[in-house]
Amino acid sequence: MFTTYQEALNWIHGRLRLGIKPGLIRMEWMMDKLDHPETKIKAVHIGGTNGKGSTVTFLRSILQASGYTVGTFTSPYIEHFNERISINGKPISDHEILELANVIAPLAKELEETELGGPTEFEVITAMAFYYFANRSNADIVLFEVGLGGRFDSTNILKPLSSIITNIGLDHTNILGSTHEEIAFEKAGIIKQQMPIFTAVSHLGALKVIEEYAEKMQAPVYRLGHEFLITEHESLEKGEIFTLKTEEGILEKLKISMMGRHQIENASLAVSVSQYLNQKGLFNITERAIRKGLLQAYWPGRFEILSESPLVIVDGAHNDEGISVLVQELAKRYANRTIHIVFAALRDKKFDKMIAKLDQIATQITFVSFDYPRAATAVELLEMSNSSNKLAVDDWKTYLLEEIPNINDDSMMVVTGSLYFISEVKPYLKFCLKNLTISL
Repeated sequence: MFTTYQEALNWIHGRLRLGIKPGLIRMEWMMDKLDHPETKIKAVHIGGTNGKGSTVTFLRSILQASGYTVGTFTSPYIEHFNERISINGKPISDHEILELANVIAPLAKELEETELGGPTEFEVITAMAFYYFANRSNADIVLFEVGLGGRFDSTNILKPLSSIITNIGLDHTNILGSTHEEIAFEKAGIIKQQMPIFTAVSHLGALKVIEEYAEKMQAPVYRLGHEFLITEHESLEKGEIFTLKTEEGILEKLKISMMGRHQIENASLAVSVSQYLNQKGLFNITERAIRKGLLQAYWPGRFEILSESPLVIVDGAHNDEGISVLVQELAKRYANRTIHIVFAALRDKKFDKMIAKLDQIATQITFVSFDYPRAATAVELLEMSNSSNKLAVDDWKTYLLEEIPNINDDSMMVVTGSLYFISEVKPYLKFCLKNLTISL
């Protein structure tokens, strides 16, 4: 038995040593021991390469604006581990994490003694979430974000009300496949028999895979650009505005506070799912709640402006598609500024293309390493860059503390890359910016 939160957290994180073990058999074993909590939850399942967290946030915010209590399971966290299991956007308490760890730990130990082997960190956290939402919360609905892929992801024991696939990109190719079509097949694995699937996938080959899988499962398909359509998009200083046409009608001048074309695609998925839940009588969701929810939705670490003077932005662009979107937004919004990029990545990512795109937009680019088992070194990243103004730094904390005061009205700093890095760097950046304000 763990007696403190830190003991429980150390045990959970210690399971990172087991790596990634795709498959559902260990989850099914634990769920059976826990009397199948996954069957006692009303849920929406969200997969895709990028945009899962933002889509979860838009849908959660709409449901909250409708008066419902909404659970979310997301990964990774940005500032605090407990974020991964939240109610109405508020992370569960340290005491609840301790209680959940003490429920799952004996099962993990028993499982380790079988031929199946012990559960991974993600499997443990997923089991904790299922148990919590079924037995310890009053959530009306839970939004489960896929961890990796879909078909063999730990969350895929769900029988959801509907599923979402945000988009398909070439990420985790060492596990999911090297083509959009192969990755789409893994993502499509979350589609359940006769349960609708909503998707913003634009790659034609990937979309065809999803459509064929949905047909096999007799699942209705709702596609961006077909069953629901974005028109009249305009970028605002802080956010976006767009019109959405769906089978339920036209919603004009919808506003969101998050920035980027990709965010209105994520928002459109959330709106379409909420309209489906309302139309089926599963939840009562009005147009007013949709508008309020979209405007209030906030997801940390996604093109997030931490400070306007000096201008400092953090963005968890951790793959080629994410970097492409970031570069497009920077070029569109900040063409008149010199841009200092600070970048960190995991070694198992294909970061050569990412760095090539950052080189094009960055006046100065600094590569850093951070304390994580799979993190690439600063030198490894530096060697991939063709920038004439590049630097490798191991002590990123000291570097940021010294560099932030040098940002002037014509420049900006963008800290980007691995979400695991963003979770470390964001609180420290806030500390640096606070101290800078005090000194001024």
